[in-house]
Amino acid sequence: MNSPEAPPLLIDRRARLGILTLNRPQALNALSLDMVRRLAAQLAAWRDDAGIAAVVLRGAGRPGKAPAFCAGGDIRFFHQGVLAGDPRVEDFFTEEYALDHLVHRYPKPVIALLDGVTMGGGMGISQGCALRVVTEHSRLAMPETHIGLFPDVGGGWFLSRMAGGLGEYLGLTGHALGAADALAVGWADIHVPSARLDDLVRAVAEASESGGAAALAAARAQATEAGAAPIVAARPVIDRVFALPTLQAIVDALAAEPGEFAAHAAALVAQRSPLMMAVTLEQIRRARGLGLADDLRLERGMMRHCFHLRGRASETLEGIRALAVDKDQRPRWQPATVADVDPAEVAAYFASPWPAALHPLRDLA
Repeated sequence: MNSPEAPPLLIDRRARLGILTLNRPQALNALSLDMVRRLAAQLAAWRDDAGIAAVVLRGAGRPGKAPAFCAGGDIRFFHQGVLAGDPRVEDFFTEEYALDHLVHRYPKPVIALLDGVTMGGGMGISQGCALRVVTEHSRLAMPETHIGLFPDVGGGWFLSRMAGGLGEYLGLTGHALGAADALAVGWADIHVPSARLDDLVRAVAEASESGGAAALAAARAQATEAGAAPIVAARPVIDRVFALPTLQAIVDALAAEPGEFAAHAAALVAQRSPLMMAVTLEQIRRARGLGLADDLRLERGMMRHCFHLRGRASETLEGIRALAVDKDQRPRWQPATVADVDPAEVAAYFASPWPAALHPLRDLA
């Protein structure tokens, strides 16, 4: 499974259940362009296959290592590809967003087993699933502002539909949620112990002979309690602070708010790109008035701007450099403070690079 020749996606069928296993465990199953294409092709084939009643999505693991469903997109590929002018970077985002849309609109139940790290692109291919299963190992997040990016892959759409100020909080800070918190905020549906996931797959496969609804019911029957959700106690602060109208107001309110939660949130915000936090806040609030397809079209244009609007001064290139290339953990954000963010520069990220008729995602329904 870990050899260089291993395919990035493993495909299996049991009874009327299709099983897709992301198979880049050394990279925490981060999405490559090849993986995105294989996922889209197989889901499209099974969509029209009467012999498939339901689908399971899961991530391959490594013996003795912590599990991962999908850590996101391959950010080193993005960094190298943009600097080299590799057109596959553009292809990746267009095809990844189309895949996310396919999952959201899939006519058969898709069950995602979010065992371990599930971030960025992993959230994109799982949040549209009919059933999202978390375990004691789950860590769910949209951490894009940490690398000078915004929560894409439909993040604007699903963050904007969260209760109170949760979408803004999770989008701006990139805070990772465990199983109980993921259930409490609506990012997951049931909790199942990691050691019982194989039992869940067997039960779902057996039930799939009776159809998709039976397969889904069999998965739900495996649910167990996840315990208390710490985020519940923080909701009053989240809803009050992150509903404020501007990024500066949010930052100031966090600094003035007593308690450990606010201090932790303030520390996270202080590490993020001020410009891209401002872009993210605007993105989430615009997305409240958009359907999924229009949100993905908006994000596709925003993503092109992230790599090209400022050339090599891109916040995203700098963030990836600091986190994954030089690994100095010291990004040089431009500007360095929230107070210095220019509203005109934020607005530029929302101007589409293409006329509507030529948008690469124009055909999304």
